[in-house]
Amino acid sequence: MQYRRLGSSGLQLSALSFGAWVTFGNKVGRGAAREMIAAAWDHGVNFFDNAEAYANGEAERVMGDAIADLRLPRDGFCVSSKVFFGAVREPRPTQKGLSRKHVVDACHDALRRLRVDYLDLYFCHRPDPDTPIEETVRAMDGLVQQGKVLYWGTSEWSAAQIREAHKIARLRNLQPPTMEQPQYNLLHRERVELEYAPLYAEFGMGTTVWSPLASGLLTGKYNNGVRSEGRLAQDGYGWLQRMVIGESKERRIERARKFTALARELGLAPAPLAIAWCLRNPHVSTVMLGASRAEQLAENLEALAVLERLDDAAWKRLEAATAA
Repeated sequence: MQYRRLGSSGLQLSALSFGAWVTFGNKVGRGAAREMIAAAWDHGVNFFDNAEAYANGEAERVMGDAIADLRLPRDGFCVSSKVFFGAVREPRPTQKGLSRKHVVDACHDALRRLRVDYLDLYFCHRPDPDTPIEETVRAMDGLVQQGKVLYWGTSEWSAAQIREAHKIARLRNLQPPTMEQPQYNLLHRERVELEYAPLYAEFGMGTTVWSPLASGLLTGKYNNGVRSEGRLAQDGYGWLQRMVIGESKERRIERARKFTALARELGLAPAPLAIAWCLRNPHVSTVMLGASRAEQLAENLEALAVLERLDDAAWKRLEAATAA
């Protein structure tokens, strides 16, 4: 396993991490979760990602129980949660968003469900247009000062919003955000590579990137259209299907077909190849993996070997094949 600093912080995260989105609490119960977390740990993974909204809090319960059952040493792993969407099906106004009340309540609930005394990483899952950024920064700073959160960050915030949070923190002598959790893959690159470009040096921002496989599109699973298998076909994830497939002008399925064809030509499975591509970006602190079966996770963990195997010429061919 490789370990990378979370931006300019001193925290060392495994280059590959394991997240609970879509799977834990839905497809994956405690037994399978325990098996996969154990396998990830044995491969050197030290960061496990979660959120209040995943399966309405059940994903955190499953992960917390599995980690406790495995008796992983608390000083050996990092765990996260994210706050914004709420953990109930129809949240009331104070059960969602980034108000001081919900940020604090959600942190306490995550600690209970994950069965830990503090969160290593705590993310604002989306920007909240109904809450001043200063209120959220102050709430996060309070949790850091209390020792309930070690590092806080954002997820899918604009560069302008991140810059505003840093400005407030600097002026008020508060803890600024350390990291951002954006989507990043061969078909979704602009925000990480262009919009955030000035922030890495300016603020030492780290990134914990999600969806390296474009929700399965880069595995070839949907080369012939969306069928019954895979997360894009799950009930309630129509929004995800629209986001992943994109507009016709983006030719995402066509580009995914070219990618999987090139992977076959190189003698590689497409999943670890797509993940390895993400790892080539020096501003990526960790790539978060998701899996519903131990076999999937094992294949994805091969990405580090793929990263070492390919030369620059192969990566250039990959770039050309998937260009928009």
